[in-house]
Amino acid sequence: MTKARIGIIGGTGLYNIGELTNIEHISLDTPFGKPSAALMLGNLKGIEVVFLPRHGKWHQISPSHLPARANIYALKSLGVDRIISVSAVGSLRETISPRDIVIPDQLIDRTRVRESSFFSNGLVAHVAFAEPFCPELIQILYEAALASKTKVHQGGTYIAIEGPQFSTKAESQLYRSWNADIIGMTALPEAKLAREAEICYATLAIVTDYDCWHETYESVNTEMIKSNLGHGITKASQILQTAISKIPQRRDCICSTALEKAMTTPLNHIPAKTKRDLKLLIGKYLSP
Repeated sequence: MTKARIGIIGGTGLYNIGELTNIEHISLDTPFGKPSAALMLGNLKGIEVVFLPRHGKWHQISPSHLPARANIYALKSLGVDRIISVSAVGSLRETISPRDIVIPDQLIDRTRVRESSFFSNGLVAHVAFAEPFCPELIQILYEAALASKTKVHQGGTYIAIEGPQFSTKAESQLYRSWNADIIGMTALPEAKLAREAEICYATLAIVTDYDCWHETYESVNTEMIKSNLGHGITKASQILQTAISKIPQRRDCICSTALEKAMTTPLNHIPAKTKRDLKLLIGKYLSP
């Protein structure tokens, strides 16, 4: 089976990458169930990449029910060590307008019912998460966005809410008071799981609306998101192509060794099934 170092998780509006050639559709099962859809492995201008539609081929999976653990595990099993997530978000700042691109560097977790760790069933691990997005991948995406002549914001705080409902006005104002910059429903637990899997992760966020806090703009709705997504998806595709060509083979970031000192359970006390299920993630640390 062909392997790929670079994975792309497509959000609302991005269900395939038209520029891929030599496409192979791969259906996988994992210890955490099936991914959202078959993975699309192909060649993007000479580079092997794998694409996964986050919400399924027909956008049939809501944010609260995404099989995030299966998605990240499946990408890891194909050799992926970098993930670029494309996500539709709302703006919580006057200076961040619909159709802008944001590459966030911080997260606030307001999700409630999602499985956010691979580590349970007799194995405890505490990964560092102060920098939830890969700083090297952020820089590559930012430079690629500048090259595409897109209005882009480097850095910012992404607040992830449970959904699938949008925020109330009171919540939207609360998040603004917390200095959050954009709001979405999908960066978590993806970012946490990617870090546990020692995969670099960054988000290319397409701004589609002003949530519901802005007094002179209509509150966010699905039609508004759709109307602004077409422009954003075109730009995102250009940025992805440029960014992918700039990603180096070598990794010198914090992501690649996230588990090195994170596991607290002695190796001889980890249940055999847990070792089998997580060998893909922890195999290199199993020898005393």
